[in-house]
Amino acid sequence: MDEIVQKAMAKWPDVPHCYGWLALDARGAWRMRDERAQALGLAGDKVTQTALRGFINRNYMSDARGRWYFQNGPQRVFINLEATPYVVRTTPDGGFVLHTDEVVTHVVAAWITPAGRIVLDCDGRIALLEDRDMSECLTRLRLDDVVLDDDGFLAWLDGANGVLTLLHAGHATEVGRLADDALAQRFGFIAQPEQD
Repeated sequence: MDEIVQKAMAKWPDVPHCYGWLALDARGAWRMRDERAQALGLAGDKVTQTALRGFINRNYMSDARGRWYFQNGPQRVFINLEATPYVVRTTPDGGFVLHTDEVVTHVVAAWITPAGRIVLDCDGRIALLEDRDMSECLTRLRLDDVVLDDDGFLAWLDGANGVLTLLHAGHATEVGRLADDALAQRFGFIAQPEQD
């Protein structure tokens, strides 16, 4: 957390929390949601300013109830999550990086949903693989130690037997199956925080 944020929290401890104004989409973009976007259920405008994105990234955290927020000075701005608390992308060197620009050192666990979405536990951070990186990530999957092709992947999604693994940093992590609608409950986060 930025030092300036800590000082603001100490100076103004009772600032009301904010809900619905900031979202994280399934591609890892922060989105500002004004009153119109909220009323119409729209995604909102992408935050494109580099310094602001960095400030949000550095001050992004969760509370004990599983609500994710951005600590904006003394105010908590709770985040609407389109998918998971983090979004992960592939890197050219075969690694992964979170939407917060943090490099993933370990993939602890991996799952694929019936819709073909890949979810990773990156050192305790639950992250959805950005859909544009799916084809790159497929090259890192093995079914019974054999490179997986598109047909093999679809067959596995349809319930075919075999041990599916994901390669990362010289390690193979077994991939499980997980229902799309079970993400928030399984990993203990609240996708749409509401005011108490």
